[in-house]
Amino acid sequence: MKMFEELEKINTRPKPFEFYTASDLWTDEFTSWQMLSFHLNEDIDASSRNAAFIDRSVEWITSHFNVERGTKIADFGCGPGLYTKRLSHRQAIVTGIDFSNRSIKYAREVATREGLSISYLNQNYLEFETDDRFNLILMIMCDFCALSPEQREKMLNKFNTILEPGGSVLLDVYSLTAFEQRKETVMYESNLLNGFWSSHNYYGFLNTFKYEDEKVVLDKYTVIEESRTRTIYNWLQYFSPEMLEREFVECGLTIDTFYSDVAGSPFNPEATEFAVIAKKQ
Repeated sequence: MKMFEELEKINTRPKPFEFYTASDLWTDEFTSWQMLSFHLNEDIDASSRNAAFIDRSVEWITSHFNVERGTKIADFGCGPGLYTKRLSHRQAIVTGIDFSNRSIKYAREVATREGLSISYLNQNYLEFETDDRFNLILMIMCDFCALSPEQREKMLNKFNTILEPGGSVLLDVYSLTAFEQRKETVMYESNLLNGFWSSHNYYGFLNTFKYEDEKVVLDKYTVIEESRTRTIYNWLQYFSPEMLEREFVECGLTIDTFYSDVAGSPFNPEATEFAVIAKKQ
């Protein structure tokens, strides 16, 4: 009976964004190391996009936003500093904020080694407060999609507050095309995801739930080790341009342009991701 109850719990569909467990992914000693290793693999699109794309993206950002000496940029979810260090090399004044102590530690070491003056803050960016004002705010790799409606509203209001008049936000999101491609699944596997969740043996369940009305997908991971059981909720909101614009406008930001990515590729309504530039008036 107890096993049946546990399986019922594992397979229960929560309400959209009912639980928030970002800390389990980004601050856990083992999984934060795993995430950093994905960040630093220059050939894959995992925690970060591949190095060639990032180089192209930074070149476009530098040109499009006239990044020069003294341009003030904040990168929310900066990871190990793959964008911040490149923008600092272009003489921008850069601030990076990230949840992962391991990633921030690595970013600081790189900045010191390369003689860069970058302000790195190890904290949940939802709690970030500053008296500084920025010309450009970045939130890249679809981080915005992992936030609940309330968190997104808080984030956009924060952006509006800390932007200089005429300043811009650049972020990317998953599209409704990507949402249609997702399927509900159930998976059980020993050491699920090739041992991603722990250095010890474990049993992993993955339940993928789709919420058609809200355009949300949940990947719910239940990780059972000998000494503990964890549940990690990986939420993703999917957007149409109209949905995204509505959220920005409600927080006082005006949409400027849509692109297919943060490297300035022309907008494609069939693409699985798209990027947006919004401005503070």
